[in-house]
Amino acid sequence: MAKELDGKVAIVTGAGRNIGRAIALSLADAGASVAVVVRSNKLEADQVVDEIAKAGGKAFALLADVADAKSVHAMADAAKRQFGRIDILVNNAALRDEKSIDAITYDDWRKIMDVTLDGAFHCVKACLPAIRAAGGGAIVNIGGMSAHLGSAGRAHVTAAKLGLVGFTRGLAHDLAADKISVNCVVPGAIGTRRAASAATPAHHLTHGTITGERGKPEDVAAAVRYLCSPVAGFVTGQVLHVNGGAYLGS
Repeated sequence: MAKELDGKVAIVTGAGRNIGRAIALSLADAGASVAVVVRSNKLEADQVVDEIAKAGGKAFALLADVADAKSVHAMADAAKRQFGRIDILVNNAALRDEKSIDAITYDDWRKIMDVTLDGAFHCVKACLPAIRAAGGGAIVNIGGMSAHLGSAGRAHVTAAKLGLVGFTRGLAHDLAADKISVNCVVPGAIGTRRAASAATPAHHLTHGTITGERGKPEDVAAAVRYLCSPVAGFVTGQVLHVNGGAYLGS
């Protein structure tokens, strides 16, 4: 049977692990051909591509630094050459850091903004002509729960992630006539693979779910898959929280 995204092409940034990986796998399972984009870890991207291929899907790995406009335009051009079109863009690439405002330097601030917020802008600018040429599509930005509830040591991260919400709403207005939906999915406390030396984020400890457990990357991926599907064409400019009721439990 045909799947809901058969014939579509998706670009997913930060797709080598965790939520990005789950999104790439889910969109491929829906029938989309997927450009698996990572900044530098080609091995991780290749592993995701292999998983998709083994399941009968189509994907290829791309290296791109979303903070670099030239790199992003090269990414979009490569995806179009490979698959002939672009229908879906998922802006998942981000940097996450925890420092008090006293410790955050302007360089720290810019690194977060360059990847999380400016990176989404670069990707939209690079992919938009192809999405328009395809007759419409979907853009999904991946936000962050701490941007809405607040968290100590994350002033720079929360500012960038909440900026994505404003970006989403502005784009929804600009692109409605082009039949391009634009939405933001906000993960809550999700169980993800982290470096052995990395501590559990502080907001995971202070913002509990009402389900009593953390979510999985696949929970976030399911929300993205829905927003990219034809049945969600009337949904745009929205912020969809996937957090196990964390707002209710706060």
